[in-house]
Amino acid sequence: MERLRIAFQGIRGAYSEAALLARFGAVEPVGFALSEQVFDAVESGEVDGGFVPVENSIVGPVGVNNDLLLERSVFATAEFYFPIEHCLLGRIGERLEDVRMACSHPVALAQCRDFLDRHGMRPMLEYDTAGAAEIVAKRQAPGEAAIASKRCAAIYGLAILAENIQTVQNNITRFLAFRRGDAGGAARGEKTSLAFAVHHHPGALLDCLKRFAEHEINLTRLESRPVPTNPFEYVFFVDLLGGLDDDPVKAALSELRAAARQVKVIGSYPVADRPVPPRGP
Repeated sequence: MERLRIAFQGIRGAYSEAALLARFGAVEPVGFALSEQVFDAVESGEVDGGFVPVENSIVGPVGVNNDLLLERSVFATAEFYFPIEHCLLGRIGERLEDVRMACSHPVALAQCRDFLDRHGMRPMLEYDTAGAAEIVAKRQAPGEAAIASKRCAAIYGLAILAENIQTVQNNITRFLAFRRGDAGGAARGEKTSLAFAVHHHPGALLDCLKRFAEHEINLTRLESRPVPTNPFEYVFFVDLLGGLDDDPVKAALSELRAAARQVKVIGSYPVADRPVPPRGP
């Protein structure tokens, strides 16, 4: 039997690839440089599904992926939480005190700012954590290291100079897996993601949100996102507890569609377990 091919953004060793393998096991990860390419591959049928980060416990939502989930003809079928543990990776034989420059994605550099300042390391922006590890391995420049996952050390032949260097140790990213198409044939879910836009009149947002309250539906996320093609207009993203087959959810969605200007169900899926935060001393 052929393995499912699941697209992610990044290259070998990326946190998205590690999370994908942790969630699905024996699948074939297919990396792409851009998130847009991940969605293109899913919509065209080049791959069986996609897997992208949608929010991080420290930096918040991943805007580009939320926008693509709204815009594209895809449906989310699973969520997954993955702990992010940044490591400093350098050349074999390099010592921590020898490192003068650390390369990584801007978010990773920001999450490790205290470590970098403490050790006098200059941050250098790269497009990806795993990409930074690959660059450092190829350049073999003295005093240059990368901030990336521990897995990247084995993949690119680098030494682990320091582990868990992020300022906030409880650093967790939430991912959504998705397939092409809509809600047709979706398995019974426990949690549903959707987005809606409101009409322009006083109380329009409250009028939409009260549909959930009246049916005793618990919202676990509410976020507004600007619409790039319509300046100063916004779409509201909601996660709620309940599946599309649940009567309260069906009733609330029916009323929401009548009250809102636009509604899209992004996905419905089982509730995933969150990693347990490390206990303090």
